[in-house]
Amino acid sequence: MIATTTRTRRDEGAALVIVIAVGAVVALLMTLLVTVSVNGTKQARGDANWNAALAAAYAGVDEYQSRLSADTSYWRYGNSTSAFSSTSTVNPPPVPNPAFGVGAGGSWATVALSGDRAMFRYEVDNSHYANSGRIRVRATGKVGEATRTVVADLKQEGFIDFLYFTDYEVQDPSLTGTTNSGCFTDSTKTTLKYSWQGRTTANDSAGRSVCKDLAFGEQDLNDGPVHSNDTIRACGTTFTGIVTTGNATSPYYRKRNSNNSTDCDDPSFAPGYPAYSGGVKKFPATNSQLKKEARTDLTADVPRPGCLYTGPTQFTFTDDGKVNIKSPFTKFTRIGNEAATVGSAPVACGLIAQLQSPAGATIVVPDNNVLYVQNVPAVSSDVNFWASNPTGFSCKSSGASGERGWSIGTDTAKSGYPVRTSTTSTTEVAPTATTYGCRAGDIFVKGRFSGAATIAAENYVFIVGDITYVDIVEDILGIVGNNAVWVWNPVNSSNNTLLGNNRTIHAAILSVAHTFQVQNYDKGGTQGTLNVRGAIAQKFRGTVAMSSGGTITHGYAKNYLYDDRFKVEAPPKFLNPVTTTYGVTTWVEIGAVWAADGAAR
Repeated sequence: MIATTTRTRRDEGAALVIVIAVGAVVALLMTLLVTVSVNGTKQARGDANWNAALAAAYAGVDEYQSRLSADTSYWRYGNSTSAFSSTSTVNPPPVPNPAFGVGAGGSWATVALSGDRAMFRYEVDNSHYANSGRIRVRATGKVGEATRTVVADLKQEGFIDFLYFTDYEVQDPSLTGTTNSGCFTDSTKTTLKYSWQGRTTANDSAGRSVCKDLAFGEQDLNDGPVHSNDTIRACGTTFTGIVTTGNATSPYYRKRNSNNSTDCDDPSFAPGYPAYSGGVKKFPATNSQLKKEARTDLTADVPRPGCLYTGPTQFTFTDDGKVNIKSPFTKFTRIGNEAATVGSAPVACGLIAQLQSPAGATIVVPDNNVLYVQNVPAVSSDVNFWASNPTGFSCKSSGASGERGWSIGTDTAKSGYPVRTSTTSTTEVAPTATTYGCRAGDIFVKGRFSGAATIAAENYVFIVGDITYVDIVEDILGIVGNNAVWVWNPVNSSNNTLLGNNRTIHAAILSVAHTFQVQNYDKGGTQGTLNVRGAIAQKFRGTVAMSSGGTITHGYAKNYLYDDRFKVEAPPKFLNPVTTTYGVTTWVEIGAVWAADGAAR
């Protein structure tokens, strides 16, 4: 009995040890399960924060874009202590922006509707804005302890986003004299109707639209994006890129030629186009803001002034990156205030004595800058005012046909327009008495262009010869006429054209208030092809040729090719629509530059 009792007690002790061991194992398993569960929750929360931080960074870029849309000058603002902005000129905005915070003590902006959980800050690099219209933004998003950073390149959405951009698909009323009330929105006949607003489709006695509607023809190729605020007319035309319009009603275009006839082939569009653009993109009233680029008193906005020329001015570009300039009315090439009562004449813009001479001044093309040509001022206090004409400059505003216009130099070395020679067969006849204004701010340009610049005229631009890039990848040129941009096409007294066939132009072309058009398009015969590589924007549709039965009888066939570089950059200071937005051209994520506490990583 005693032995049995002892063995039983020993068994009970072993069982207790087993129970304790099992309990310990169970407790360990429970602890492990809790730990795994907690760690899993933390990991899941960390993954969610990591993903949300990237969304917050994108939200920062979007918020900066909205500020630019509300205030087109917002590109000037930022935090100058940011290393990312070290090559830029940025200043604090008038109203503090928490997104401009930098460093551990810097502020963050809150993503809307996130309950203060998601935040962002951004830095601005505007060092390329003046040259190409580009702004670079580095945005960092923060959620919890997670931060992520993206860099985005922004560019204004403007005229050169399109190969071809037109406000009205009609000829310029100032050139045609159109007066039919059905063409206009008001009794004073100053504002045209868009076709989709009910512009009349009536014909004149010659069978052409009384509003002078124009159409793309069967021999026209538009190899790039196209936009018109109006309703496009097209017959057999090929459009390879996107085609958008301010016309909100499908099919968004008219299968009609310029004579209102539908007897033609259907135009060819890329899939999904044409399409409604969402509204009308308005032109600025003038290109006068480009003249400010030659002022020396606007140091904040114009740290590197361009060059100002006065009266008829000739530009001939050469392969070596230089330009010869003849500008007889120019006294000062920069002005020091808005009233232009003070001025300067830096050598970089040309010696005045040479500019006023028949030989002209040869200078290096100003890098990433503007060359602006103004009308001869009518105010005597202006430093470029002339009471009479310069020495050696002759002007004929009336007289025999072909004698209207201006010239500079002696009879043996004259330079001017219309071009005069010793025989009538090679002497140009001016289309009208006012074509070559003696005191107009007109540009006459041709040559082989090397560099990056924009030339702009207060009046007309005449493209008097081919303009081609020396380096088609690196060179970039803007041509802006406040009034018409003419493809110079001179004729003699017998209405025979004086130039050979085919023309080539490499540039972004803009006529702010009027048109891009071939001069004397209805004279002579066919002249081959007008090749444009770049972009064309105009207030009114310009005429390039005349045709009959779909066949060109006078002027040029069109071959327009878009310069894809304009998707991400623009010629220096190139104009944009009055109301514009900024689009992101590239996105890239980089390593986070700020930690959650704001300190640099």
